[in-house]
Amino acid sequence: MKIAILGFGTVGSGVAEVLDTNKALITQRAGEEIEVKYVLDLRDFPGQKIQEKIVHDYDVIADDPEIKVVVEVMGGVEPANTFVKRALLAGKSVVTSNKALVAKCGADLLKTAREKKVNFLFEASVGGGIPILRALGVSLTADEIEEITGILNGTTNYMMTKMFYEGADYRTVLKEAQQNGYAEADPTADVEGYDACRKIAILASIISGKQVDFEDIYTEGITKVTSEDMKYAKAMGMTIKLLAKCIYRDGKISAGVAPCLLPAEHPLYSVNDVFNAVFVRGNMLGDAMFYGSGAGKLPTASAVVSDVIAAVKNPDKDIMNFWSEEKQPLVAWKDTKKRFLVRVKGDWPEKDGEVRKVFGGDVVFVETEERLGECGFVTPVMTEEAYQEKAETFDGILHMIRIEED
Repeated sequence: MKIAILGFGTVGSGVAEVLDTNKALITQRAGEEIEVKYVLDLRDFPGQKIQEKIVHDYDVIADDPEIKVVVEVMGGVEPANTFVKRALLAGKSVVTSNKALVAKCGADLLKTAREKKVNFLFEASVGGGIPILRALGVSLTADEIEEITGILNGTTNYMMTKMFYEGADYRTVLKEAQQNGYAEADPTADVEGYDACRKIAILASIISGKQVDFEDIYTEGITKVTSEDMKYAKAMGMTIKLLAKCIYRDGKISAGVAPCLLPAEHPLYSVNDVFNAVFVRGNMLGDAMFYGSGAGKLPTASAVVSDVIAAVKNPDKDIMNFWSEEKQPLVAWKDTKKRFLVRVKGDWPEKDGEVRKVFGGDVVFVETEERLGECGFVTPVMTEEAYQEKAETFDGILHMIRIEED
């Protein structure tokens, strides 16, 4: 079976390495040998074995009838979308790790794959090396998935872990993450939550069977989380994680990405460092969690190659078509309910009366080990809209973090 790889960066080179290292095992499991015939890249790789397969013109791949599977690991929406669409229309299956492409164009590409009876597979686009999509698409098809909550970005999880256990501030841990290769020079997609947003949009689309647009999902990153927030978390017996969550009930989806306080008994509490995890709740299964390397060259490449094997074993058959082009309505973020930890200027108990007057008599104040020149309190359960309305009438709010309790 001849395949082509679009892009020979971190993941693309990893795919070639996995295919070479585990060649005998992959041949056995695929039922035939898988050979990389072409690698599309703008660069040349003189002196490297891969150079003999490098091409610079996509037409070579698109027009070659021997190529049955195209692996897209270029990243970005264009030209990836154009290349993938053309491959599908030519009757070639496509495997990708490109979350931006799947989140933006997934419904259209899935429709094309369905019409041409080929596969468009993207296991690595959400959990890296964690096999979450195949689990949802195959293993849990008897369940209605009611909730998915995930730590879906290794960079931010690394940073939150450092801030919690070492007391470091945001800027310090960001610099360290960049030095260690966990964060890009421009970390915006990670730290502002955009990466996690695209991933939860894909998961929400899968469990609802309809298109969930990532632009419609409330997204808040970690840039405003401070070492003081972590001190309150410790005082409460909690930690802070960037969570991506969707809830599917009565045909409606609510979804959001934001830093949240997690209690110690929550399954995601102990997911630290660069690891990712996805917590799933099914109406028959109950609770389950998928944990592992959410990124990295070889873990991601492993998931990509698994999809390649699936495509090779299932020619002329669409094995996992996840969602339609019909748009899935979202519950308005302002209507979702939770408790909030609020930090305000001034010491307790001086602020007690003012706080209770605005946020209700059953707020609970939180005391940290050291005096910070401020005080914190936990609100009763209320909607996002109700919290914002109250916050606008209260002077001196320093920061707010939502509390995840389900």
